[in-house]
Amino acid sequence: MNTFRRTIAAALIATTVAVGCSPEPDGESTVVVYTSVDEVFARPIAAEFERETGIRVSLVPDTEETKSTGLLNRLIAETSRPQADVFWSGDPVRAAILKSRNVSAPYRSALAADLPPEYSDPDGHWTGFSARARVLIYNTDLVPADERPSSVWDLLEPRFQGRASMANPLFGTTSMHAAALFQALGEERARQFFDQFIANGGTVVSSNGEVRRRVAAGDFAVGITDTDDFNVARLEGKSVAAVYPDSDGLGTLVIPNAAVLIAGRPNPEVGRRFIDFLLRPETERALAESEAAQMPVRTSVPHPANVKALAEITSMRVDYAALAMELERQTNGFLGEWVAQNSP
Repeated sequence: MNTFRRTIAAALIATTVAVGCSPEPDGESTVVVYTSVDEVFARPIAAEFERETGIRVSLVPDTEETKSTGLLNRLIAETSRPQADVFWSGDPVRAAILKSRNVSAPYRSALAADLPPEYSDPDGHWTGFSARARVLIYNTDLVPADERPSSVWDLLEPRFQGRASMANPLFGTTSMHAAALFQALGEERARQFFDQFIANGGTVVSSNGEVRRRVAAGDFAVGITDTDDFNVARLEGKSVAAVYPDSDGLGTLVIPNAAVLIAGRPNPEVGRRFIDFLLRPETERALAESEAAQMPVRTSVPHPANVKALAEITSMRVDYAALAMELERQTNGFLGEWVAQNSP
């Protein structure tokens, strides 16, 4: 069984087990939060909510390899008997899929009044806040300054032949990035990108974290990952640098978090209170100052020098809701076949 099939099987098993082993909330004193945000970043936010409100947080994280997809499947499987109050998604695409499956409920928090509307669902089914970006990470010991990448298309260049990596594009933010490429480039050019990546000796690995680790170790010269993964490598003192790609063209994909209220819970008030907490400016600041190094979407929230302001980035123009449909189409079509053929 290849890696692709093992990963899919693991996701399905995890979803099945999870449905049978749901958390036991304690009425108004507990809020059940499923999150695809890395637990090391989500846990301190949940702990602060507990400290301030006295409400316990039952935090249910996703796995690294099936990031976002595992919990998405679990939430859909639990539709008739929902167990989560809130889904704190690391990207808005999974939130848009939940809306399309009638899993989420609309909620317009007063704390969202000063958040940019382009990062949220117009019907209130999910609200976007603190963002990451998709970046090119490269090993500075292996890539001279005059050969550093500036575009995702550089991964197809001869200088990176056999030296580039990306995570499995069926999971996590890589799946959102893949869908965004199809949306921005069109079917033919997007397929060309993925096929030429393999033709140039590119390697598909299990996760964004694996891209970061292997570029830092020198196994690859360059890879595509998220800003939080790059920041972890930076803090570890690794010989890496990051480029926000395609500043003079396609743009860099910006990925906001999304707060989602799950429909059908008997006490939605605890879920609303947790979402209000997530959407505070203080939470954006905390995520910016943490190892996650997330970018506040509010211009009024200060951030450390190592975190770029969104205004400094040429953002890729995308429709997050349309990305959800594109992702589902590609997962069952070209990308699903591409991963099956090209994963070890």
